[in-house]
Amino acid sequence: MSRDGQHDDGEVDRGVGLDVCTFTMPAGTVFDWHTHDDHQLAWASNGVLTVRSGTEAWVLPPTRALWIPAGVRHETLSEGVATMRTAYVRAASCSITWPICTPVIVTSLVAELLSYLEDHDLETAHRSHGEELLVDLLQPVPTLSFDVRMPSDDRALRVAQALMEDPADERTLAAWGQDVGASSRTLSRAFIAETGLPFARWRALVRLQRAMVALGARESVAEVARTVGYESASAFVAAFRRETGITPARYFQDE
Repeated sequence: MSRDGQHDDGEVDRGVGLDVCTFTMPAGTVFDWHTHDDHQLAWASNGVLTVRSGTEAWVLPPTRALWIPAGVRHETLSEGVATMRTAYVRAASCSITWPICTPVIVTSLVAELLSYLEDHDLETAHRSHGEELLVDLLQPVPTLSFDVRMPSDDRALRVAQALMEDPADERTLAAWGQDVGASSRTLSRAFIAETGLPFARWRALVRLQRAMVALGARESVAEVARTVGYESASAFVAAFRRETGITPARYFQDE
């Protein structure tokens, strides 16, 4: 089986209606851009996954999974150590018809069902009932996706790469301009034109994306706030709530 969960001949093992596989993902693992003939439910039973599709990216703690429709090109990666438990669901026999990647909430029951259905020795009737229940339990949930494209302008790209390495860097565009040899106006225009976002918004999303990974690794809110450049835990929580609608504790809380 290849690293993206497919056999070398491109086929996926199939049960009655879905097949559950578990992949251990050391830090830095990347399942490069690919598609599946089946729908995929990608979930980190441990750690945090990042799934990219087009210009969007979802950072998924164990309380969230991503439904990836059949044929949608995507990339899956883990910055830290993670365990991905993923279900491949036959498109022809599935009642879910979501046309785009859709985050779903992973309750304790959903997690248990995924583990249960990984047993390939289940009796057919038990497997069928478990599969139907799993599909019925999948409910879309608002989850922030990240559109953090990198600028192509050499000078703006140097700024972006530096902030990817250290999102806590608080320098203004004017200060960055002195380092990279461009005016703040030039850099501002490059970010808007090439990433679709003003610089401040782009940096905020980079910080939040890094924070999601750290929170998923169970670092404290106070530690994460410092790491990504917020003056206090309360300032970080307020920024997190503005983007997601809920607090970090609620976002990472098992339902």
